Amino acid sequence: GVHIVTVNDYLARRDSEWTAIRQANLFLNEAADLTFEEYKYNKDYADYMKKYSRYKYEVRFLRAYFYFSLVKHYGDIPLVLTLLSEKEANQVYRTPVTKIFEFIVSECDEIASYLPTDYTSETFQETGRATKQMALALKARATLYAASPLFNKLNDPQLWINAADANLEAIEACKKAGANIGTYASLWGSENYLNKEVLLAIRQSEGNQFERYNYPMGVEGGKSGNCPTQTLVDAYELKTTGKIWSESGDAYNPSEPYNDLDPRFEMTIAKNGDIWPAYNEIPLQTYSRGLNGQPNLGATTTGYYLKKFCDNGVDLRPNSTTSKRHSFIIFRMGELYLNYAEAIWHVLGNADVKTDKYNLSANEAVNVLRTRSDVDMPLFEGSAGFMERLRRERMVELAFEGHRFWDVRRWKLGKEHFSSIEVMNIVNQNGKLSYQRNTKKRYWDDKMYFFPIPESELNLNKNLTQNIGW
Repeated sequence: GVHIVTVNDYLARRDSEWTAIRQANLFLNEAADLTFEEYKYNKDYADYMKKYSRYKYEVRFLRAYFYFSLVKHYGDIPLVLTLLSEKEANQVYRTPVTKIFEFIVSECDEIASYLPTDYTSETFQETGRATKQMALALKARATLYAASPLFNKLNDPQLWINAADANLEAIEACKKAGANIGTYASLWGSENYLNKEVLLAIRQSEGNQFERYNYPMGVEGGKSGNCPTQTLVDAYELKTTGKIWSESGDAYNPSEPYNDLDPRFEMTIAKNGDIWPAYNEIPLQTYSRGLNGQPNLGATTTGYYLKKFCDNGVDLRPNSTTSKRHSFIIFRMGELYLNYAEAIWHVLGNADVKTDKYNLSANEAVNVLRTRSDVDMPLFEGSAGFMERLRRERMVELAFEGHRFWDVRRWKLGKEHFSSIEVMNIVNQNGKLSYQRNTKKRYWDDKMYFFPIPESELNLNKNLTQNIGW
């Protein structure tokens, strides 16, 4: 029989996108409409054929997803929908990125109605398979990228309308299917794949590698890893006022510098003085010469460690080591609300306005997330500085979910945001801590908006052209 792996299985592989696309084309060309007549008298024939008949739509979803991944990396890419010989493959041309986006959107439109909203009522109640919501979420993300400055070079207003429509459609479909916005903290943990907000996540078996490579240096078993920057900390607003965190702000207290910050800060970032993870009984010392700070080899150079997606219940001590299941989010409803807010702002030009067609204003969409029970931040109001605040909100809400790297690029703000980062150097002077902000310069060149086409591919195919600047 024919077996197609789940979405989760496919996304977790290390195969290249092109390998996955070729495998999808192989199935769609050779195995998508078989009848398996030799099995038609089996009593479970109809059940298996119903499952099999969906495979082609699941495969088309995967192919569209991988094309989107290629587009955000390279821009114009060859659009290949048939099986090619090696000679044919080495003669393809790059297809304009607008055509790739049109293909992704049309695929999602065509397959969405053929995919279930969930599999609980199916004979084979499998998890991790493509759903209608996944297809609409991919369409929603693709239309937002297509409308953004990196790809929308002529600032075509219709593309922003398309993005607003697609994201609102996805939100409504998710709500109809029972998806909803819960607490922020429930987005990770061993059961987060059951979260009603999560539409697609890469699921992994039980392990503790993520904690091992992100728990602070100086905590038994911890090896450090992703260390949040002060630049990220700067994006968190004050809970009582909604204003920006700043050492020069009215609410700044040098003895409690992080007091009153957006609760998502505490859930995302481990700071000096935190008792974390659970088995670590000594408050974190991220200051210079502290137990978890520089110059200890591998210790944070930013003043912070990562909490988000770490399971606080994982114990790395040799005699009590534990493991937990991890699922890393690809699509969730929170992103759709932020996508919609950005798109409808460009359509209507006012963050408070809504219409019969767009019955959710830009501010209302953002506030769906800010009013989570464990967040409860001041509401977005008015239009002044809306896009600046929205960019910070995406940075905070979607931190460490793989968006910031691409958001800054699609906004064409690489020079503004990637030329330097802020870090915090904490000094302990006889028990009194002082916080010293340092700027670290980073190299940025506008050619970095897209990755270079590998030289090996250019040598094989003379019809390909290199991205500008490489």
